[in-house]
Amino acid sequence: MSTLGITKLTCEYRSEPLGLGTERPRFSWQLTSGRMHVLQSAYHLQVAGEEGDFAGDHLIWDTGVVDSDQSVLVEYAGAMLQSGQRCSWRVKVWDQQGQESEWSDTSYFEMGLLRISDWSADWITPEPGMIDPQAEEEFLLRKAFRVSKDVRKARIYATSLGFYELELNGERVGDWAFTPGWTSYRHRLQVQAYDVTDLIRSRADNAIGAALANGWYKGNLAWENHRNLFGDQRALLLQLHLEYADGSTEIIGSDPSWRASTGPVRMSEIYHGETYDARLEAGGWSQPGFDDADWAGVAKLDHNKDILVMQENEPVRVIQELKPVTVLRTPEGDTVLDMGQNMVGRMHMRLNLPAGTAITLKHAEVLDSRGNFYTGNLRKAKQSVTYICRGGGEETYEPHFSFQGFRYVKVEGWPDAEPLNPDRFTGRVMHTDMPQTGRFECSHELLNQLQHNIEWGQRGNFLDIPTDCPQRDERLGWTGDAQVFVRTAAFNFGVAPFFSKWLHDLKADQREDGGVPHVIPQVLDDNAYSSAAWGDAAVICPWTIYLCYGDKRILEEQYDSMKAWVDHIRAQGDNEYLWNTGFHFGDWLALDAKEGSYVGATPRDLIATCFYAYSTSLFVKTAEVLGRTEDAAAYRQLYEKVAEAFLNEFVTPGGRLAAHTQTAMILPLMFGLVEGEVQRRMAATLAEYVKEQNHHLTTGFVGTPYLCHVLTENGYHDLAVKLAMQEDYPSWLYSVKQGATTIWEHWDGIKPDGSFWSDDMNSYNHYAFGAIGDWLYRAVAGLDLNEAEGPGYKRIRLRPRTDSALSYAKAALDSMYGTIRSEWSLANKDGDGDSPLASYEFEIPPNTTAETELPGASIASTQVNGQPADQASGVLSAREDDAGTLKLELGSGVYRVTVQQPSPALSGA
Repeated sequence: MSTLGITKLTCEYRSEPLGLGTERPRFSWQLTSGRMHVLQSAYHLQVAGEEGDFAGDHLIWDTGVVDSDQSVLVEYAGAMLQSGQRCSWRVKVWDQQGQESEWSDTSYFEMGLLRISDWSADWITPEPGMIDPQAEEEFLLRKAFRVSKDVRKARIYATSLGFYELELNGERVGDWAFTPGWTSYRHRLQVQAYDVTDLIRSRADNAIGAALANGWYKGNLAWENHRNLFGDQRALLLQLHLEYADGSTEIIGSDPSWRASTGPVRMSEIYHGETYDARLEAGGWSQPGFDDADWAGVAKLDHNKDILVMQENEPVRVIQELKPVTVLRTPEGDTVLDMGQNMVGRMHMRLNLPAGTAITLKHAEVLDSRGNFYTGNLRKAKQSVTYICRGGGEETYEPHFSFQGFRYVKVEGWPDAEPLNPDRFTGRVMHTDMPQTGRFECSHELLNQLQHNIEWGQRGNFLDIPTDCPQRDERLGWTGDAQVFVRTAAFNFGVAPFFSKWLHDLKADQREDGGVPHVIPQVLDDNAYSSAAWGDAAVICPWTIYLCYGDKRILEEQYDSMKAWVDHIRAQGDNEYLWNTGFHFGDWLALDAKEGSYVGATPRDLIATCFYAYSTSLFVKTAEVLGRTEDAAAYRQLYEKVAEAFLNEFVTPGGRLAAHTQTAMILPLMFGLVEGEVQRRMAATLAEYVKEQNHHLTTGFVGTPYLCHVLTENGYHDLAVKLAMQEDYPSWLYSVKQGATTIWEHWDGIKPDGSFWSDDMNSYNHYAFGAIGDWLYRAVAGLDLNEAEGPGYKRIRLRPRTDSALSYAKAALDSMYGTIRSEWSLANKDGDGDSPLASYEFEIPPNTTAETELPGASIASTQVNGQPADQASGVLSAREDDAGTLKLELGSGVYRVTVQQPSPALSGA
């Protein structure tokens, strides 16, 4: 029996996706094997009809045997796929020894509506003369219809202007929240596809219901109370496609025959919450037989369908539930639920109270220094949910069209005669349904809590777009925050579809001159464009997704956007090769800022020119990957001139930088703008600056993500470790010691005396400074990729740092090829006796190889799986370099490595 197997079949990153919008979907799979060092040498992939019959005419695409090691994102190249087409697919592989696998299990994918001509339905909205288009209440739309045959398959395709929720025959359709998601609505509007076969009643009466709310489309956005930024009317567009057992088909779409009313949601806004009056519920409104005679009619709305695209990223869902850890009675007498975790989502309530009882939930992130409920940092956002009971028994409720960012929930209106039971309340955690892919753990419990906080910051802020905060009157897709965190994000969760969708919106909102808005989707004023390190998300984010997933398509799709951004920078400065004009956020929230300013002391033109060089260098790499040789050559010359101009403008002939901040030193070192003696001198100066601050940082959004990386890579890993482990202000662990469960916006969001930073900008769930997580994975645990030899962890680089002042560290990443692990422990730091000084465990998935570096080890002192290092199975080579590092080339498998010989590098000296 073959030990070579296939698992984890995905199409466009998802298992059996429904409603794909790409005409050339890509297939990925993982190999399994009982042997060490297994590489794919060939594959055979087949796509057939939905019956899963791969014989004869049923085949749609058959690659034949392809001599290739590619197992990630293999692009479909068969006949054009059609709207609604459901396909099955399977694959078999051969390894480098010629061993052949069995065919994989059969998997499926289904296309969405690919062409505008597929739409026969109308945009509909309640008849304006009957229902005020600007009403705060939700709109309810319904359609009754008769199914006269046996249904074999039923699909709903739906989207809206505003938020929508669907019901079919009284049952909720799907479990997605905040559909159709937030895109650049002027250019792109997503359509969701639902399998409703099990909800349709054959040969019977049926009914569809849709509830519409303002959402991001026309609700309150940003801090100036702007509304109707994309349009001023909610509307629905829906088609139900029925395929009958006899092969015939029927489409039931939104049209003027629908009926409309308002519902029990009296107000719902992203920032402000929701008011729900259960006494106004129209029981059975989405079921057949409901009397809608007194409902209003609907009107067609003339709105563009050319902007429609199928759903691109994973949906927002309720991902997990949290119960209150305690009920508090504050000094001011408020009753407050403590959820134990700063979370994003909504509260679910179970009630049994008299009709008309109004229960209000108010949401906050922290308590003040006296233990009272604190909402000052929410600014104008109300985050208030009110439920008015219908009475007569048990009832349940949670908001439909609003989400909150909170740890604490103040309960108002609860009857004094009815004891408040916390079991009646549940926190429903919501975010984009990204698979968790990364795990980091070490012997330092505060660092473990920091990793927890980073993950929860990503959960809370990756809600359809990468927001800056989930609680105040902002929650916008700030480009700077996204680009500094994208590499950390790609460790913690699978974010390729998430960023692909957001980058499509960045491209859509990019100005004709290449300028990039500060936030995506763009909802700020016309001047909110093109800050260095913010607009650079146009280049940094697609390149990072390519690196982490091997996704070449994202570079192809974003290529023009990336090029336009670099060209935009080139046109800005007084000198073609320096960026010294325009507005820039600078080193935002750096601690060396002047009193009363958010902008750090690092010169903004230095930051801008560094990012000019960096984005240009990444664009050169992109052009090389895509074979755009002319662009690669031209922009390589541009990069060289920008780098030269940087040195001439900012570095003295003696090698001194003409700016004296930590961030000023960090950027040229991180972006490779200096080398040789200038690099060594600059790194030494940075180290001195850190020491002068008593081993603390002074960096903001721009410098912080790179600080520890630069120190580690330039020979100051011990200093990076001291920075990461500092517990007093300013440091990553300061907020942990203060009880934080997410990352703060400010290093001192809560000061040592318990007072707060200014109310005007003080989020306690703001992920940017969580970019240190990238360093924990790559530098401490040593789990990295080899960029020079290929993207997507096809070639893994393992460089565990046992000199990290820890007794152990471990990291794992579920890559596109399978799980990668890098773990180390120091069992006997003194090196006494026979116990190993250092132990490692590495896991390399099939179809990859890894280069492993073990400082201070030698071939003679090292055993791999109980064998000499140069003789163990799976070890492709073992050599020692001049620096005293043992380098092992490893094929796939699990390796337990022990090093017996003591050395200063391993003992942490």
